[in-house]
Amino acid sequence: MTNVLLFIAVVVVWGLTWFAMHLQLGAAPVEVAIFWRFVLSLVLLGGWLCLSGRLRRPAAECVPWLIAMGMCLFSGNYLVLYRSAAYLASGMVSVIFSLASVLNALNLWLFFRQRPDARIIGGGLLGVMGVALLLGGDHGGGLHAGSLPGVGLALAGTLFFSLGNMVTRRIGRFDLDLPNAVFYAMGVGTVIVGAVALAHGYSFAAPLTAAWLGGLAYLSVFGSVIGFLTYLSLVHRIGADRAGYTTILSPVLALAVSCVFEGTQWTAVMLIGLLLVMAGNVLAFVRRRPVPVPVEVEQA
Repeated sequence: MTNVLLFIAVVVVWGLTWFAMHLQLGAAPVEVAIFWRFVLSLVLLGGWLCLSGRLRRPAAECVPWLIAMGMCLFSGNYLVLYRSAAYLASGMVSVIFSLASVLNALNLWLFFRQRPDARIIGGGLLGVMGVALLLGGDHGGGLHAGSLPGVGLALAGTLFFSLGNMVTRRIGRFDLDLPNAVFYAMGVGTVIVGAVALAHGYSFAAPLTAAWLGGLAYLSVFGSVIGFLTYLSLVHRIGADRAGYTTILSPVLALAVSCVFEGTQWTAVMLIGLLLVMAGNVLAFVRRRPVPVPVEVEQA
């Protein structure tokens, strides 16, 4: 029962992060919203590491990889994903992001010579066809010609995330646990995002509105800290391969929330596309026999 509750908790927490992200759009520049999200998350995660006595200094040879992790997982991907939400409904962004499971398999083949099987390739083809149908849907609240930049940004953010997972796997070879790696990489990402905001001449003043502050609180406390720690607990209990199914189910919840609060309207063609994307991810995740895989960082 505990495993079921943890699984549901991860799906719910990460499924709602997309709408929380949407709440912050327009009130402040994207870079400012991300900056304060990471600052608050760093305080919470760093405080937990210090109080538990788990904070450790990384080895010098690990630092370049932590910088790369920060660039991919805690700056580049967030910058483009937040911007994609200005063109697309949050649920649509989450569907495109679910293709990360297929990109991870392809990047493992490219960087670690871990050849994907026919199920991975089939899942990728289903996902591509599903996205094509989503792009062809005609409805008032989702995709149209003007939203194509958002699709490109969402795909770019997904690629950044996947590359960050490859860097995370490389960092696993060093004597540094994942919470510490995330803490230092998030610190790098915070500096990068802050520098980008300064380069644009943005003010770091946070909008004092209920929606913006509520989104910030949820994304920092639940999306970046509680969700992450819950996911790690789930990985420890049932394994990373089975815990990976949370990335398939959380977009479904995100789409449901998008329909209720953002006016997303679905056509039959788009529903078929959604089913193909979900089916592609399931096919890519399901294995005939358990295969040990490194713990990988989730996007929320």
